[in-house]
Amino acid sequence: MTPSVEGGRYPARSVVGAVIEVGATVFREGHDAVAANVVWRPPAEPAADGKRRAAPRDTGPLLRMVPGIPGTDRFTAQVTPDRQGMWSLVVEAWSDPLGTWRHAVVAKAAAHQSGEEMANDLETGARLLERIARRPGQQHAGSIRAAVAALRDADLPVAERIGPALSGSLWPVLVADPIRELITRSPAYQVWVDRPLAEFGSWYEFFPRSAGAEVDAEGLPLRHGTFADAQRELPRVAAMGFDVVYLPPIHPIGRVNRKGRNNPAEPGGTVHPDPRDVGSPWAIGAEEGGHDAVHPELGTLEDFDAFVAEAERLGLTVALDLALQCAPDHPWVAEHPEWFTTRPDGSIAYAENPPKKYQDIYPLNFDNDPVGLYAEVLRVVNHWISHGVTVFRVDNPHTKPINFWEWLIAQVHAARPEIVFLAEAFTKPAMMHELAKVGFTQSYTYFTWRTAKQELVDYGVELVEAAHYMRPNFFVNTPDILHASLQYGGRAMFAIRAVLAATMVPTWGVYSGYELFEHEAVRPGSEEYLHSEKYQLRPRDYQGALERGDSLEPLITRLNQIRREHPALQQLQGLWFHGIGNDDLLCYSRHDDRTGDTVIVVVCLRSEGQHWGETDLTMPALGMDWNDRFDVVDELSGEVYHWGGRNMVMLEPQYRSAHILHVRR
Repeated sequence: MTPSVEGGRYPARSVVGAVIEVGATVFREGHDAVAANVVWRPPAEPAADGKRRAAPRDTGPLLRMVPGIPGTDRFTAQVTPDRQGMWSLVVEAWSDPLGTWRHAVVAKAAAHQSGEEMANDLETGARLLERIARRPGQQHAGSIRAAVAALRDADLPVAERIGPALSGSLWPVLVADPIRELITRSPAYQVWVDRPLAEFGSWYEFFPRSAGAEVDAEGLPLRHGTFADAQRELPRVAAMGFDVVYLPPIHPIGRVNRKGRNNPAEPGGTVHPDPRDVGSPWAIGAEEGGHDAVHPELGTLEDFDAFVAEAERLGLTVALDLALQCAPDHPWVAEHPEWFTTRPDGSIAYAENPPKKYQDIYPLNFDNDPVGLYAEVLRVVNHWISHGVTVFRVDNPHTKPINFWEWLIAQVHAARPEIVFLAEAFTKPAMMHELAKVGFTQSYTYFTWRTAKQELVDYGVELVEAAHYMRPNFFVNTPDILHASLQYGGRAMFAIRAVLAATMVPTWGVYSGYELFEHEAVRPGSEEYLHSEKYQLRPRDYQGALERGDSLEPLITRLNQIRREHPALQQLQGLWFHGIGNDDLLCYSRHDDRTGDTVIVVVCLRSEGQHWGETDLTMPALGMDWNDRFDVVDELSGEVYHWGGRNMVMLEPQYRSAHILHVRR
């Protein structure tokens, strides 16, 4: 049955207002007709006393499933959730005596059998209809009894005896209130329904401490950015069309083993920075407080509240980093040493990814005191929820127990179903998928490292196949990841990757500096940025770059506008890859069955040269017949083309890296 995740072990995923296709294989012995329906139940609702009322038995009239492709025994139905929370669905399969009877009398009448030969069939139909007519509240009892009389009228020809029952006016009434026999019910399957932001949104990440900051020639701070400075950045972020503004950790930063500028955890790196170095925000905790405090140089908790309020006024949702790790001077280290791992020499183990060392970070150990640590993390999450945070980007969730995340997310969602959790887990596929199954709303992906045509096609297909539980978020860059394609591909590659991320999946993200084409690595072969913002302030002149025509902001803004204008780009289902005769060109479409909206994207995967190719469109994937012709409008340039299945395309990335084509109906 679909949708289901591991046979119902985990809930499937959807969002409010989305169409969910329910499918089941239904069959029985013999030749009698079978049918099926869906029982679709909403979440329980809280009562006035705070307790939850039981969900109603169903949401309304019987939702009949329709047969699929003949010979497959598949039945389908569509349901649409109208609220957040845990829905359930049950498929009921049953013997359909009315369907069996209809098939028999239609076949025999077509074979010109007489009324005498069909006497038993006609009487069987009359008795079935009488059962329906006797039901309490049957509003069509008169019409049904008239059909019964016709079936028993031996003076009428066979066609006229069966005609009233099978008429276009009465038969739908009978189907809507069928006779169900030998009912078999599936187990209850669950579907967790999120708010639309869980599936569709554009994320922008920036460090509040760099907003309004000033540094000297060596990159040492002269002025530390504040929440008030960061608040002044919000109109620019909103103007680019982003939905979520994501902040790395905003908590006090440890002083013990603090990392300095250009000092990632590389072999041989020193832990003796300049006293003025600001350290890594992911080294959380100092004497000023831990995960429930704000860095004093950023401001106060009231300043953070003002930042959140301004973001909401501008239509932005604030996402906060949830990094469950501590600096050596975090209060938890002294208060709860059992929450960490002690090495044989008595010291607490710091984080390592050999040969890299993170001496400024102590990982948490969830095994020694799960009850206490679980409760404390839940308290921290609820603390930030109380300050307006409804989205959490979770750092390295794959290094914590799976059962912890399943528990934590369920606890939060029981009271606040709108909370979104994004899993930042660049790890093995099995772990990434399991995190999605246990409750994470969205997932980081391997998009950053998928650059070749077949890699992108294969990965897109894989993500669509998992769309009923795993929602990808395509970040073009992160503070940790500056891919070689951006280091050496030139500015055209920044545009190429932005188009891919913004149009292949419903949710994408940008880390600040991308719009300024920041591409220098700390050393050859590394994906770490030179002058990494993880370890120092990075003030940027966005307005100056924009005025000089040296910014990707206009393209990013247009991409987000296109995404909002086209329903086809707001869901993962409907992604289809088409043939195009050049391995440096990628062609795919996004189609929305509900609205008919269709977008075709052709993008060049190389950032230099001129590239020609002929499309080979799979027309049914566009909602068309194979020989249809149609007009397309390039949403980037405004140009109009007349297309069919085969079309010559030329892209020269230095001037144009992609076509985003809206299909006119």
